[in-house]
Amino acid sequence: QVHLVERGGGLVQAGGSLRLSCEASGRAFSWNPMGWFRQAPGKEREFVAAVRRFGDSTDYADSVKGRFTISRDNGKNTVYLQMNSLKREDTAVYYCAAAAKPDNLYYSRFEYDYWGQGTQVTVSS
Repeated sequence: QVHLVERGGGLVQAGGSLRLSCEASGRAFSWNPMGWFRQAPGKEREFVAAVRRFGDSTDYADSVKGRFTISRDNGKNTVYLQMNSLKREDTAVYYCAAAAKPDNLYYSRFEYDYWGQGTQVTVSS
């Protein structure tokens, strides 16, 4: 299977930026479409961003469009989430996920097969 580890979470002021990373084990990562999700207390895990196998196509939740950027470096087995103009509403645990499926953009958490443990992002005002 694919083992994922998120890094880069922390405390940031509203309007600030953070860059999350997700490192995957093994070269199998290169065959996996990837996504970022987040989960705030009392809420379901929600889609944030998705990227295809080679990073040639991406998509985002409406709530983060124009502020977040997903990218990947398959040579480093790593996917990134650059988060700019952060808002208090962005506070959540952020998870990366890998889909053991044909190359595509996947938006549902139920379409992903492997998950990291998450990294906490807290935005203060």
